[in-house]
Amino acid sequence: MTKPGTDPACDVAHGRAPAAENGRVLIAVFTSPVADYLLRYSADSGFRTVLVEPDEALAQAARGQTAGLDDTADVVITDHHRAELGMVLRDVLAGRPRWVGVMGNPRVPAPHIPALTELGVAPDDIARVHRPIGLNIGSRAPAEIAIAALAGLIADRNGRPGGFSH
Repeated sequence: MTKPGTDPACDVAHGRAPAAENGRVLIAVFTSPVADYLLRYSADSGFRTVLVEPDEALAQAARGQTAGLDDTADVVITDHHRAELGMVLRDVLAGRPRWVGVMGNPRVPAPHIPALTELGVAPDDIARVHRPIGLNIGSRAPAEIAIAALAGLIADRNGRPGGFSH
């Protein structure tokens, strides 16, 4: 048994120490219930969090701000039904973030592919967009979807495949 104060990971797990920031930023694009949970849980997991809402009326109601995109940024598009999906993704990809994903049902055609193709985005850049994202846990509710997405990002951050494989 480890004595309190001798194992930093154990101290974090038992609430005796805060989780260290991991140097990464999680950017949720589009105001949505999933984005709310994703930002909350990501902050608790050591990410600096940002909400980006391109719709000015929604942006005024949203908490958060825009951020620069670089190789520390993981970007999650939380609504694949928005008309500005292609334009937002085109701009995100130009910023060269570390990881980009779009939430959506894998049994439904990915709307970002034709949107980006129509905007002239190169196929190699389109291929950088992950979909589906997160761990396949059968999530249905916004909180469950956020947990699955964040678990996938944490696995990726830690160099793990996610799921139950070792």
